[in-house]
Amino acid sequence: MTWLVIIVFCVLAFAGMPLAFALGFASLAALYAADFELVMLAQRMLHAVDNFPLMAIPLFMLAGELMVKAGMMERLVAFANSLVGRVHGGLAHVTIIAGTILASVSGAAVASASALGSALVPALRKHYPDSFNCAVIASAANLGPVIPPSNAMIVYALMAGSSVSVGGLFMAGIVPGVLLALGFIGIASFISWRRKYPPTGEAFNARNAWVQFRKAHIILFMPIIVVGGIIGGVFTATEGAAIAVIYSGVVGLLVTRKLRLSDLPGCLFRAAVTASMVGALIALAATVTFLLTVDMVPQQLADWVKSMTADPMVFVLLTMLLLVVVGMFMESNAAYIMLVPLFVPIADAFGLDPLWFGFLFMFNLVIGMMTPPVGVLFFVMSGITRVPMGAIIRESMPFVIFQFGMLLLCVAFPSIVTALPRALGF
Repeated sequence: MTWLVIIVFCVLAFAGMPLAFALGFASLAALYAADFELVMLAQRMLHAVDNFPLMAIPLFMLAGELMVKAGMMERLVAFANSLVGRVHGGLAHVTIIAGTILASVSGAAVASASALGSALVPALRKHYPDSFNCAVIASAANLGPVIPPSNAMIVYALMAGSSVSVGGLFMAGIVPGVLLALGFIGIASFISWRRKYPPTGEAFNARNAWVQFRKAHIILFMPIIVVGGIIGGVFTATEGAAIAVIYSGVVGLLVTRKLRLSDLPGCLFRAAVTASMVGALIALAATVTFLLTVDMVPQQLADWVKSMTADPMVFVLLTMLLLVVVGMFMESNAAYIMLVPLFVPIADAFGLDPLWFGFLFMFNLVIGMMTPPVGVLFFVMSGITRVPMGAIIRESMPFVIFQFGMLLLCVAFPSIVTALPRALGF
């Protein structure tokens, strides 16, 4: 059954069929060949998506949509601008800081790229070439799945079962996320200085920074309340996502007053469409996971890996290398759904810290959103700015290389990932 699933899936995927449907037809073919009842496909699909934690994904996406419509992005950008001052690459710094703050609400890279692109591209174009703008925005958006709350972490925790908690993964992403943001700022500064881009922004003024903070503080409190409540055990990730939606709506209607009731259907539709892609992948991959389990693929893979090496670090490095290749060609959510159930048991057998391994696994596939040929953020930015993909990829390479460097740093020094969640009791 396993080989039939792989062959049918690869043929359909390379033929251009959406990955979710390719998984579904591969499952159907294997069920038919193994003489299982075909109704099992529907049963497995329903069981996979009938899961309360999954509700957090569309809710966080809806919160991000409401933030954009409510004009909250404008206040965040103004506050970030007041902090940066007049320096080389100043607007690029503003973009990265705004992306960092937005990441603490949206949880998704594509949503962040769309929001940052629509809000900042017009201003960035006045000072920098579009290819550089696209690289900076894509890098800032890629903080979305790393800094909590993260939809990628929710999907990983769901597929990994009881070995990791969503809250623990959220905390594991904070220190690497902050280091990534600082590194991106440093890269943008160096490139701007080397290319002699003129300094942008106004000289830092503490009074102006305070004024902008007062305008933006109610928005900045949102991630503190949502993530803090999840970490403190006051509410679950799904309930926190619902609170984020209500918070965004109330701020948009009563504080910024830019959100209109007529905007709600569009926000709901866009959030539903994006979330349905993830839901379809999870639902249609559930039968594949079942079939692989029946064929005892996880156990056979674990035995094969152990026969190759008894060193846990070698296993980690081999897994990271495999995920680099997977991230180049496969959409990240599909990769979580197909690979996490296979690799988590092996990691457990090697005695690896599940939080550490989970973050490395997730972060590796997040970087894949900026690696060609299937770098989804490149497609998003090319669609917004009409810049050729090749130009965006070339400009993005310093940021991509830095992300891989951070991944290796997290492999070499696990405490970067685990110190904070362990200190908080995860």
